[in-house]
Amino acid sequence: MRVVQKFGGSSVADAQSIKRVAERIVATKERGYDVVVVISAMGDTTDELTDLALQVSPNPRPRELDMLLTAGERISAALLAMAINDLGHDARSFTGSQAGVLTTAAHGDARIIDITPGRIVTALEDGDVVIVAGFQGVSQTTKDVTTLGRGASDTTAVALAAALGADHCEIYTDVDGVFTADPRIVKAARRIPEISYEEMLEMAASGAKILHLRCVEYARRENVAVHVRSSFSDKPGTWVKDLKEAPVEQPLISGVAHDRSEAKITVVGVPDQTGKAAAIFNTIAAADINVDMIVQNISHDPDGDGPDPSRTDISFTLPQSSGAKAIEVLGAKKDDIGFTGIVYNDAIGKVSVIGVGMRSHPGVTAKFFAALAAAGINIDMISTSEIRISVVVGADFVDKAVQAAHTAFGLDAEGEAVVYAGTGR
Repeated sequence: MRVVQKFGGSSVADAQSIKRVAERIVATKERGYDVVVVISAMGDTTDELTDLALQVSPNPRPRELDMLLTAGERISAALLAMAINDLGHDARSFTGSQAGVLTTAAHGDARIIDITPGRIVTALEDGDVVIVAGFQGVSQTTKDVTTLGRGASDTTAVALAAALGADHCEIYTDVDGVFTADPRIVKAARRIPEISYEEMLEMAASGAKILHLRCVEYARRENVAVHVRSSFSDKPGTWVKDLKEAPVEQPLISGVAHDRSEAKITVVGVPDQTGKAAAIFNTIAAADINVDMIVQNISHDPDGDGPDPSRTDISFTLPQSSGAKAIEVLGAKKDDIGFTGIVYNDAIGKVSVIGVGMRSHPGVTAKFFAALAAAGINIDMISTSEIRISVVVGADFVDKAVQAAHTAFGLDAEGEAVVYAGTGR
């Protein structure tokens, strides 16, 4: 039997936490499992290293930043191996490149291409616990160290589980599983015992921080069952897997997710002509910027109060981190496209309700919007998929909107969810 276990930064925040994690790993080993552990950097180490880099250089080169940031996971991997050794078991730590994690060459956001786990397999055959530094690999083309993006230790773990043919992958965090909403906002959030890949993908894409989006995509593609649990308790957690048959009492809505990391750009006074919208989004795409929601409205005449049917306003949401770049590249195309201005707003948040049950039940949108209206919350933008409805609201109303939707769809539990550490990972 073989299992991959991933522990986040809050689970290994200090020496005592590392020792506690080591005891859990040893207990799994003593139950007869071959154990591979993927580890994150301790606590806020990655943020601290990033801040240090910016103090030294206001614009560090991505290659050198990756060299720096990967040190955090290497430190925690080595310390964890020491703790396991002191408990009487052999443990061996590996960097991402030593573990055979081959990636693209994009520093800061590399993708896993392949895993060649020969050294891991050899160590397991020798009876060792294997510890792999998460979040990192080596470029298949340049041979440089790369990072996979924040939170991507989850992806490392699932990819290793697939490559090693593990029975399942355990993701240890600071809450007792996947909840119907962030328990930091909704105290009455419920733990979800089982959730499909499809619903988990929508929740992750809508801002739920419990699992990295690419981790869920990889798990679905490779059919790896993921067990989300707390490293601070022995509660059963949540299984993310292929649910071939929906539960008998499938809820209408499985969860409410939110995202505070987006901003909105409105391109004002765009000529209402064929190809102008394409020109805007080709410009954005060429800058490698992801767009989420899009809304188009008739512009108002700048010389009067009425609408101007010859022009339109195009609004879209994007990551806040891409806002300055988007404004720059669009500004350079202002004369070519012919729009009159750009309005930027980062005081927004996205709130989403997700559930496969809405496929067969009408009225979900009406109930969601009615709950927001009753709470006095105005909707700015709307986006939907087959199993998700998302709205953009003012940043100050995000918590209230999540709570209102959670209650409206009958998701509130009687007790309070426990958050053991407070970082969300």
